[in-house]
This record gives sequence, C-alpha cells and structure tokens, in this order.
Amino acid sequence: MVAPNQQSISIAIIGGGPGGLGTAIALSALPFVSVTLYEQAPEPREVGAGLSIGRNAWNVLNLLGAAERVRGGKLGTSWQRNGRTGEVVHTDASHATPAEEKKDEAKQEEEDPRFASIRARRTRLQAALLDKVPDGTIQFGKKLAEIWDLGEGKGVKLRFQDGMETTADFVVGADGIRSIVRRTIFPDHHLHVTGNTAFRVLIPLSSIAHVKDFPAENGWWHGLNGHIYFAPVDDDSEIQDKDESQLFEITVRSYNEPISPDRTATWAVPIMNEKVLARTAEYEARIQSVLRAVPEGSWREFAMVAGPCLAEITAWDKVALIGDASHPLSGAFGSGAAFAMEDGWILARALEREYSRNGNGSLSMAAKATAIRNALRIFQVIRGPYYERMYDFLASREKHSQGTRKEDDVDFGSIIKARVAGLGFVAGGKMDWIYKNDIEQVWKEYVAGEQVARL
Repeated sequence: MVAPNQQSISIAIIGGGPGGLGTAIALSALPFVSVTLYEQAPEPREVGAGLSIGRNAWNVLNLLGAAERVRGGKLGTSWQRNGRTGEVVHTDASHATPAEEKKDEAKQEEEDPRFASIRARRTRLQAALLDKVPDGTIQFGKKLAEIWDLGEGKGVKLRFQDGMETTADFVVGADGIRSIVRRTIFPDHHLHVTGNTAFRVLIPLSSIAHVKDFPAENGWWHGLNGHIYFAPVDDDSEIQDKDESQLFEITVRSYNEPISPDRTATWAVPIMNEKVLARTAEYEARIQSVLRAVPEGSWREFAMVAGPCLAEITAWDKVALIGDASHPLSGAFGSGAAFAMEDGWILARALEREYSRNGNGSLSMAAKATAIRNALRIFQVIRGPYYERMYDFLASREKHSQGTRKEDDVDFGSIIKARVAGLGFVAGGKMDWIYKNDIEQVWKEYVAGEQVARL
C-alpha cells in the first residue's frame, strides 16, 4: 500500500480509443499514480467498423484483463483474389510445405481456441476495455487545445477547448494519427494525404445471402487501383435473438483519390453508394451484387494520411506518444489497436520499474521527475526501434510493388500476383514479429538484457 503522505505521479492520457483505454487500465493498476483520461467525445462512444484481433492483441488483452469479452468472426484462412475474375492468387497455406502444415496444425491444437485470430466489431473491443477502466478515470467532452512544458520537474500544463486547464506530471498522447500532442511537441513533423481512401461499412450477412457462390469469408479482392476486403465480424455466441443477423464488413480501398488540403479532414464522412460504385466498376459480377446490397447512406469515407518516422516518440522528459500518434502509418498493418495497447502496457512496466528503484518510498518532486524521465527512456528503447522496423518494411514493400498499378503491356493477372507477392504475407512467418508479438516476453527480455549489462 502507498503511504498516506506519499505524493502520487499524476498522469493525463489524451484520447479514449483502444490505446488510451488500455494505457489507463495498465497505469491505473500502479498504486503510486493518479490517472485521468481526457476524451473529446461528450459521452462513452463505441464507434467504427471492424478490426483484427490476432495473437499480439490477445497477448496484451490478457495482460489487461479484457480478453474474455472480446468476440468476433473467426478469420481462418486468408484469401487473396483477382478482383476481375475471382481467381484465388494466394492463401495462407499456399507456400507451406507438408511438414510446415503439420506443425501449424499441431500448434493450433495446443493453443486456446478462444484466442484464434478474429475480425471483431470495434465496438466489442471498446466496450471490453471501458469495462476495465476504473470509475471516475475518464472525463468526457475534453478536446485538447494546447499543452505547455512548465519546466524541469514542474510537469505539463494542458488547456482544453472548453477553457478548463490542468497540470500533470506525465502526459500520454493517445490522440490518434492527427494527434494534437504530436503536433505540439514536434511542430516540424507534418502529415500528408496519401491519395488512398477507405470506404467502410458493416451490413447484415443475411442481406447478401442472395449472391450466388460469393465466399462470405475473410479475404481481399484486388483491382488495378484498389482492393476490397470482406470479413464476418460476429460469431454465433454474440447473436442472442434468432432474428438478429451476423454483421459482415466491407472495406473498399481506392488508391488514386484526388489529393487536396481539405482531404485531411475527411474522416468517417457519410457518402452515397454511387461514389463507391464508381470506383469499383472493374470488379466481377458477384462483387457488384454485394456492393449494391449496401443500404443507401451506410458507407463512411476515410481519407488516409501518413507521416514520416519519428526518431523520438517521447519529449520534454514527461510526454510519450503511443499508437497512431507515435507512428502515423495510416493503418498500414491492420493492427493499430494492438500496437497502441502494447505501448501502454510497456509504459506501465517501465514506470513501475523506475519507481521501485526509488525504494517504493515517498517521491519528492525531483524523484518523480527522475522516475518519469528514466521510464520514458526505457519506452523509447523498446518501442522506438519496433516502429522504425515497420517503416523500413513498408519502404521495401513499396519499392517491390512499383509498377504493379500500370497495366500497359503487362497482363492484369501478373500485376495482381506481383502485388500480392509484395504484401509481406506470402512467406510463412515473415510477419510474426508483428502479428505474434508477445509483449510480455519483450519486456522480460529487456529486463534480462539490462541485468546482464549491469554485471
């Protein structure tokens, strides 16, 4: 227990998405901190379409105690198809040897089936995390306007758009790809519109039952200037009413949208079906039938923005960026929620470790500042290189895929095969450093390495 006269470390988390909520859960478990999460929405809000929950996400959700309530559609085999013909170009097992297939089957039997990879409604994850955040932690209707560094040992001042001001010893910027925290501490870092746009919707699976021979499963259909992703986002246990339909996700990616400054504000904007259909005319008849089944007004448009790799994801010895705020990659790996929750869990472990080095006694102002500074250095050492590796991977993939959007004299089927080969999912295990990342093991290895270095 904390001594009654002990000064706690005050922490302000900006943003109530999965990363901010996961960070609030992890940090609130430390008895020597006081955590407040500031969310701009006026009330608890569970928004969004679908997201992937793989082994990396299950690992950190278990650590946060939030895994049990997260359910979704089992992903199973992942398919890559030619969008014009429906031809299967690649599946997860396409290049596995018989020995590798047998090994994978044995491993799957050993793993807990509850934690198989799923595609879930974002609302499921949000609700599971909200349930674990201690009461009174979140203040709603608080959109950050400005932050200031008050100087060495004096914390950070925050001002919100409603005029409220407060201070904190430590600030966590979990405010997404358009982060105000990042913009303040790194004013020379700029986002750019990529030209890629996502159109997203969830529809009842029953509404496309009439489309003959359409594989209503996890998979990508590739066109010349885009792709379409399909996935179920519910499992049977989530459907209580026999008249309630399981939901099915559709995401249309268009690679060549007009680039203009106002596109940076295009996020979750309702659009008419006509706009989506105009960008998907090249796809085969089954896809056309599925897209025409979407109720008018259901689509939401998301203009993709991105920014260069940050050499530092901490600042002022008292601010940390997590999730999309720290690596604005515009959802390039489809695992952003897991990355952000991993960040928050590592921050908690680093702060806990540095606090223990002060003998778990009452923290003076100087001791608090030292603990925070050293914890942020640990966070930078562990998570900084991880995100740099992602940027390096994307750069190599982009180089590989140059020319795969130009038909000219090249056969369309060959273009799609080349693109799929460059996605990074073809070679078995190539992406395990992301999708099977065990953040608890990462922490243990850091601690062990630190202990060896001190010998």
